[in-house]
Amino acid sequence: MELTLLGTGAPEGLPRPSCPCAVCARARGPWARAATALLVDDALLLDLTPGAVFAAARAGHSLSAVRQVLLTHPHDGPAVELPPTLPPAGRVPDGQVLTLISGHRVRAVPMDAPGTGYEVGSPDGERLLYLPPGAAPAGLDGRAERPYDLVVCDVVGRPDAVARLRAVGAVGPATEVIAVHLDHDAPSGAALDRLLAAAGARAVPDGTTLVVGEYPVVPDVPRRVLVTGGARSGKSLEAERRLETFPEVVYVATGGRRGGDPEWAARVALHRERRPGAWRTEETCELVGLLAAEGPPLLIDCLSLWLTDAMDRVDAWEDVRWREGGETALRTRVAELVAAVRGTRRQVVLVTNEVGSGVVPATPAGRRFRDELGRLNAAVAAECEEVLLVVAGQAVVVRG
Repeated sequence: MELTLLGTGAPEGLPRPSCPCAVCARARGPWARAATALLVDDALLLDLTPGAVFAAARAGHSLSAVRQVLLTHPHDGPAVELPPTLPPAGRVPDGQVLTLISGHRVRAVPMDAPGTGYEVGSPDGERLLYLPPGAAPAGLDGRAERPYDLVVCDVVGRPDAVARLRAVGAVGPATEVIAVHLDHDAPSGAALDRLLAAAGARAVPDGTTLVVGEYPVVPDVPRRVLVTGGARSGKSLEAERRLETFPEVVYVATGGRRGGDPEWAARVALHRERRPGAWRTEETCELVGLLAAEGPPLLIDCLSLWLTDAMDRVDAWEDVRWREGGETALRTRVAELVAAVRGTRRQVVLVTNEVGSGVVPATPAGRRFRDELGRLNAAVAAECEEVLLVVAGQAVVVRG
């Protein structure tokens, strides 16, 4: 089965008409995207968009052989003129199956938002799933019979759609996931590639033709990632976004609870609210055991609070205690953690702070903490396949 993406952008396209934002300003040439539309084996058109005939011609295809046009979502704005060679556009009721004269079987998949998803099976048995913008499958009960060969969906806008499909086995290790409906809320260029690669997905230019069922080049998802940055830089959000497409994640909060501190409680509540509901939270600084155990991905936030706890435990803040065994005890705890990061079989994203680029602390204890956190960050970074530095909400790749 051959799939040609006539467009890969949001319904309004990218750049949006008259939008002055930075992403739209940069969306030129290969980064410009027409509204998403899919042509399957020149016989089935999924979504009708302005300029579909010309888009097909630029990709080396013709719409003259199309026997069915199906829509996935309500189309706002003026009606799209139907080319005279195409049959009328329609939608298949949820759950029903449409068999085309070409031998393709199309099943309508219900969504949790307005629209319809379509599962398309070829006469040779390949299967693809196409989802509308801003929607995820609804009512996924039980395990899928087998994974799809290809999933085309709104990975950036609805990462939980991929998580739901992964949870039931509809997306497997060999499933190729293509991001479409890309809008100006998604980063552009290399930042988009990095974000999608963390989800095991990728974006392709308009006009790309894919062979469904062909062995795909699935992006390698880094197993260990360190995300560092200053206060309010966006590092925690960057770390969370890297795991949004996984159905189960253990969020390890190393800060614990602070009774009588409403500002800290507000910070914790904000983090909880933006995390997916399926994530499980553990408040602990006992990281070595978690890293050694089997289980779902870990998001550890953050190493600076872990170090604070570790220094508390060995009484490393006082100069005398530091000289009389505190330094040795802390080095042992740090070495155990670094070894656990090296040996873990779990996918893990670790968050830490950069504290060595600002004002020099006024106290010996503050300078000690700054120095030890710098050493800890360097040691953990050496064990990670990818290291990101987040500055003003923008992630800079240090390694990977």
